[in-house]
Amino acid sequence: MRAGQLPLDLRLRDASRFETFHAGSHGLLVATLRNMARASGPGNEQQVFLHGAEGCGKTHLLQAACHEASLRDRSCAYLPLAELADRDPARVLEDMSRLDLLALDDLQAVAGELHWARALFDLVNRVRERDGQLLFAARSTPDGLACGLPDLVSRLGWGPVFRIDQPGDLELKAILRKRAGLRGLELGDAVAEYLLRHECRDLEFLLALLDRLDLAALAEQRRLTIPFIRAHLRARPAER
Repeated sequence: MRAGQLPLDLRLRDASRFETFHAGSHGLLVATLRNMARASGPGNEQQVFLHGAEGCGKTHLLQAACHEASLRDRSCAYLPLAELADRDPARVLEDMSRLDLLALDDLQAVAGELHWARALFDLVNRVRERDGQLLFAARSTPDGLACGLPDLVSRLGWGPVFRIDQPGDLELKAILRKRAGLRGLELGDAVAEYLLRHECRDLEFLLALLDRLDLAALAEQRRLTIPFIRAHLRARPAER
């Protein structure tokens, strides 16, 4: 990506890696994306479409694939289309077909715009012509995007289409404990239960909250206990 082409902070989150994703029932999906990110060619997919509700882990997996590709010196990019919807798609997607792997998130944010649909249609054709790889993520299936361009809908479904389910309480607790462990924290079951009972159950919100609590606990040299968390949340209501 040329300097100045997209004046946005499009850096990958360091924590969004396959190792930090709780696969649960999505082991096949994670294995497919990991193999895809590592190399193109026979045995690996050229295109994958993910769909699911907000906060189910789509962004995490797209960024994890880019991290994996980067580790193997493959050219890649992650584009959050919800942040780019008001821009000229011709400029946003310029030269993107030359990448080894391109991950396009929040497709529903632009699919209803005909100029975006046409640009994406052209992008898919150009990427496939040169054997590049594409990752798409949206809240609905390709058929549910209502993009107004039937040919684009058919192309979005050229590869496997995976649905990601929202994690249940047991999975949310496991994810929180895993993230805490990676940060050197011990998150007891009672503490995890408290967070689920008193906070929004959106996964991205909970992980961001855990990161903030970790920083606060480190600054005060405290453990993550229910009294500490309760006091911290009451002291900082504006962040919720």
